[in-house]
Amino acid sequence: MTDVAGPASGVPHAAHWGTYTARTDREGRDVADVTPWSGDAAPSPLLGNIPGSVTHRSRVARPAVRRGWWEDGPGPSSRRGRDSFVQPPWDEVLDVLAGEYARVVREFGNSAIYGGSYGWASAGRFHHAQSQVHRFLNRLGGYTGSVNSYSTGASEVILPHVIAPESVLTQLATTWDVLARECEVFVCFGGVPLKNTGTDSGGSGPHPTPAGLAALQDAGARIVAITPIADDLGGAREVGDDWFAGTGRLDRAADAGAAWIPIRPGTDVALMLALVHVLDAEGLADEAFLQRYCVGAEAFRAYVRGESDGVAKTPEWAARLCEVPASRIVALARLMAAHRTTVTVTWSLQRTEHGEQPLWAALALAAFLGQIGLPGGGYANGYGSMNKPGLHPTAFRLPSLPQGANPVTDFIPVARVTDMLERPGGTFTYDGGTYTYPDIRLMVWAGGNPFHHHQDLGRLRRALGGLDTLVVHDPYWTPLARHADVVLPSTTSLERDDLAGTRASGRLGVMAAAVPRHEQARDDYDILAALAERLGFGEAFTEGRDARQWIEHLYDTWREDLTRRRIVPPGAEAPTLPDLAQVWEAGGVELPTMGPIVAFADFRRDPSAHPLPTPSGRIELFSDVIKGYDLPDCPPHPTWLEPTEWLGGEGARRWPLHLVANQPRTRLHSQLDHGATSQASKVAGREPIRLHPVDAAARGIGCGDVVRVFTDRGACLAGAVLSDALRPGVVQLSTGAWFDPYDPARHGPEAGAAGLAEGTCVHGNPNVLTADRGTSGLAQACTGQHVLVEIERWDGPVPPVLAFDPPV
Repeated sequence: MTDVAGPASGVPHAAHWGTYTARTDREGRDVADVTPWSGDAAPSPLLGNIPGSVTHRSRVARPAVRRGWWEDGPGPSSRRGRDSFVQPPWDEVLDVLAGEYARVVREFGNSAIYGGSYGWASAGRFHHAQSQVHRFLNRLGGYTGSVNSYSTGASEVILPHVIAPESVLTQLATTWDVLARECEVFVCFGGVPLKNTGTDSGGSGPHPTPAGLAALQDAGARIVAITPIADDLGGAREVGDDWFAGTGRLDRAADAGAAWIPIRPGTDVALMLALVHVLDAEGLADEAFLQRYCVGAEAFRAYVRGESDGVAKTPEWAARLCEVPASRIVALARLMAAHRTTVTVTWSLQRTEHGEQPLWAALALAAFLGQIGLPGGGYANGYGSMNKPGLHPTAFRLPSLPQGANPVTDFIPVARVTDMLERPGGTFTYDGGTYTYPDIRLMVWAGGNPFHHHQDLGRLRRALGGLDTLVVHDPYWTPLARHADVVLPSTTSLERDDLAGTRASGRLGVMAAAVPRHEQARDDYDILAALAERLGFGEAFTEGRDARQWIEHLYDTWREDLTRRRIVPPGAEAPTLPDLAQVWEAGGVELPTMGPIVAFADFRRDPSAHPLPTPSGRIELFSDVIKGYDLPDCPPHPTWLEPTEWLGGEGARRWPLHLVANQPRTRLHSQLDHGATSQASKVAGREPIRLHPVDAAARGIGCGDVVRVFTDRGACLAGAVLSDALRPGVVQLSTGAWFDPYDPARHGPEAGAAGLAEGTCVHGNPNVLTADRGTSGLAQACTGQHVLVEIERWDGPVPPVLAFDPPV
């Protein structure tokens, strides 16, 4: 392995959004610039956030403890996020913290500890914060954990019931080369937002999605983006009905771009049902496919026809809901039936109330077309959501740190953390079961920031106040760190050695330390090893290895597993790999990948020999299992369920704008929001909010104005950008701006005197606005994508953004 690089040299490294070479500044203390890996044809612009990140002023320089906790001891407090910090030495903090872990376990049991780490801190296979914390807590005796993710919480629960696990659809999606050759119509609910495809957890290598989408367009495929935001698929534009009535492939030169159907947000299911209605009514459904490969088609058909509820899901019915002309719906259905068609849904559609339904309804639409399992046709989930669907993956897993078994059975769906803190002893439903929220006294979080992921931040802040102790490992003074009792300064990935890689990338890369540790920062592993030693299980946690020895052990064990084919599926290639020293010298090693993939091709050839992992072995358009759950918000077949907040509902009279809180294009989640790429996107120092010019004019808002965005739940300030790439009535404010709640003592009293409420995020975090409700009683997943709001120009004093200034 390498020593820390000198100022003129570069070292190989990786982030979730790309592989690169890092070159340090003249003093060798920080990264001066990065060069994308030569094998990446479309490097992510997010690499621009890395230079200067190691020594940024927002770094946590030394251990910090909230003054009230340090002086008064553990217990609920309304001062979290408002108190000052003291900075005792490492050993003193670790001694006290070890005592607190022991106290909570002794007095309340291990279920009173919530291991909240979310896992996005580093692309490293060993220095993976979530794995490190969970390994530590398992050695301690267990913890209350979480299941599923904020991104795919609904699909992880609904898809195994009706077709296959979410991971199968993501990892084994039809590859872009097959789509370019065979697909004639590519219907994208949610578009294919390329801004999201720069990222994959574990360290992306190549980024082939832009080229894959371009190849599909060059081949003349008709691409249809169904989304309220046109640039969810670059070049998409509104077209007439004649575009859908054409036959054959498009002339790429004459018809460049894709068709944009600017649907009303939250109504995709209505459109999907109407498309099925056209297929059924006009005899275009593939009846042979429905009979051989599906169960429940007749019950679902009865619903679509209106025989079961008295409401036929006609194009005219859908047009009133989604504001897509009925003639356009008919033309699109006929186009899809006449050509080889893929129906794909982005992850964003599931992050809404009833988010299970668009996943299931799109599957039903693809089933009625009868092309699932054919090259270039069928059903997909996630193109445009991550750098994973459509790629050629490896057939085997990569090295990872063993976490051990968790003896505690208590858990929550990850997006129900505030519910858990507010209602200890309360019950919740999840995937057919009824469970009890534990009484959490200590929460530990490393490698994550729920003030990005979670909704209704005012409610989350109040709930965090009920803890005895909140422990945060972080390199930066993130919003969560500011609300912690104990803040332990972690290293960034650039300050340590590791290995990186994802199955989708076909590469295991080297992450060599580029700079020395900043101030008193320590690796999470070293912090947890020191705590484990104090708690009496140091040897069980470390197994006698330091971090470098662990990396060697993980690689050697994995290499042996491959050599002996322990983790290689039958028929797949088992690579012959060099030793770790050679891999380190080369900066990584290429891995064999699977050839062109046609999703569900084996099932299509013989559903008896290759059944799906569903209860019936077939596609379930009606689920007897879900029927047995008797959930009013998740019926046993795809169903239109009116959202609580949408432009067609009663709430729109008071809150007339539909805000889409999507993922940012200038950073991953909230990571490195202080970086150059992210900061360049800010307007008046705040997160940009896009409005249609018609909506802006009606409110006297101009481009560059600071605006107040508000609901009954909260408010934020943002910088206005005018764009006709949104349908009127829709505004877009990305997540991830570091939460900076207005406090007159910090920001000055002037804005408060002008009417700005305390707690207003002056930086533009939309999760002060979003509702904290689950998708349904089935998945209980995140619904933070959509919210109804009002906007006004803010003419009062504008508080400074202090999100990146340390509190100590």
